[in-house]
Amino acid sequence: MKKRLLIRDVTLRDGQQSLFATRMNQQQVERTLAGFKVAGFYALEVWGGAVPDSIMRYLNEDPWYRLQSIRKAVGNDIPLTALSRGRNLFGYNPYPDEVINGFIKNAIDSGLTIMRIFDALNDLDNIRSTVKAVKANGGIADCTLVYTVDPKFTKKDKIKALLHAKVLPSKIFTKEYFLEKALTLQDMGADMITIKDMSGLITPAAAGSLVRMVKSNVSVPVDFHTHCTPGYGLASALMAIVNGIDILDTALMSFAGGSAAPPFEIIQLFCDRMNIETGVNVDAVIELDQELRAIRRELKEFDGYKAPREFNILTDKLPRDIDQMVEMAIAYAKADKEDDLLEVCHRIESWFGFPEPDDKIRAAEVPGGMYSNMLAQLRQLKVESLLPRAMELIPLVRLASGCPPLVTPTSQIVGAQAVNCAIDESKGLPIYTTKSIQFVNLVKGVYGRTPVPVDPEFRYKIAGVRVEMPYDTRFYKKQENPVFQEYGDVKLALDEKDELLLELFPSVAHDFLKRRMENTYLSEIHRIEDEKRKKIEEEKQKYNILSPEEKQKRLLDGLYSYEWSSAEGETIGLS
Repeated sequence: MKKRLLIRDVTLRDGQQSLFATRMNQQQVERTLAGFKVAGFYALEVWGGAVPDSIMRYLNEDPWYRLQSIRKAVGNDIPLTALSRGRNLFGYNPYPDEVINGFIKNAIDSGLTIMRIFDALNDLDNIRSTVKAVKANGGIADCTLVYTVDPKFTKKDKIKALLHAKVLPSKIFTKEYFLEKALTLQDMGADMITIKDMSGLITPAAAGSLVRMVKSNVSVPVDFHTHCTPGYGLASALMAIVNGIDILDTALMSFAGGSAAPPFEIIQLFCDRMNIETGVNVDAVIELDQELRAIRRELKEFDGYKAPREFNILTDKLPRDIDQMVEMAIAYAKADKEDDLLEVCHRIESWFGFPEPDDKIRAAEVPGGMYSNMLAQLRQLKVESLLPRAMELIPLVRLASGCPPLVTPTSQIVGAQAVNCAIDESKGLPIYTTKSIQFVNLVKGVYGRTPVPVDPEFRYKIAGVRVEMPYDTRFYKKQENPVFQEYGDVKLALDEKDELLLELFPSVAHDFLKRRMENTYLSEIHRIEDEKRKKIEEEKQKYNILSPEEKQKRLLDGLYSYEWSSAEGETIGLS
């Protein structure tokens, strides 16, 4: 009997978000759905993350319609999955339980099956309400271990700490740390657990070791998710397979690699050699990838990489040396030989035309999106020369704020604050002179409990309080739903789904809903005008077939205010 590996395809959410800034429009998505319907993936990740925000902001499209249309097209038998930031849902701020419950109910009613739930701090209390809401509404709760690594301090930082009799922390994010979280999630009611490495930082050895430990101690299915940016992704995915992972996240080849997930097609090659059954219809995948390549060409303005080579895994043959490397990779994974495994996986990826590992990201041990955002922030201020110093400051800023994992939104909060500190320092000011409200809230405790307690004196310096001040739902204020008299006394949000968009994305949803209102109003005006023109045209045709005597009689009877002039095309005036 063949061993079974389930594949969760992330092409339509994580794939396009990682490579093309979430710019696939509705029409492009719909072109792929017939293929995904027959492809046989265990589940399709299609929503959450940046999708709702981005498609409103850049494409003027309705997030709820996106989800509903996919469910309608692929049918009811394929689980659709989304990514949720726990108490933050799809936004960046904490929300009370009533908002969480309403959002989850509407998401499941609109076609969602599996909600992958994570908290940026691995504070599991922050996901408890979402887990409860998902299960209460008949969904599947996919609870997440956010993978991260310890801060990497410079020699200068270590010497400075030694001189001040301080100990820099180490061995925070150990296997035991993640196992404790996994057991808590299982007790909380998780239907499955995902090891989610959104930064691509998990090495093959760490992946194999962590998968073995979690699988040995929990009874629910375990999923593995990683990215390829620093060059670990494909090798770490193979290590997860060899060590018994139940579900693996992949993207189709044209939407994989680089900052995205490992490519399904190469994973399928590995599985074929290991006699592992994925249940995926490879014929359908080959056709689907052709359509996705066409869409990738349409998205070229957002594409930072070169597309990988086309390869039909049913009919095309690998060169002999690459074919041998596929076998070698499997052997090295089974033998836990990390360096050898990475070398052959990089050569396999290179032959397929995937991007080379990003050495800057690997050395800095930060997510690619965090690095690019920091660079953009410095360039905007015309001080990009400060980037090396900002990167050096990341471990110190992270340590001071409780060693949060570097994942949205904490990666952006820490990255932006490191930039602020570098700029302060360059001006001769004490670091933390400039601080964002998000960093203040992180240190204050608004986002939840950090993995390492924040020094009370540092919290007082940054937030003005010494004790942790967690998020308090009593101070939550619901977004206003204004009425627009100019459009016929219509409310901006017409139903609960619209209201939830306003709660999660206040400014973006406000603009989107107002544009929709304006378009609806203009469409109604145009409809009325079209009906009027149609009526006039009908009357004109009736008038033109009348005899001269009958025309004169109707004018005299006051049915028309004046007669048409065929020479000038004048329109008859109806009385």
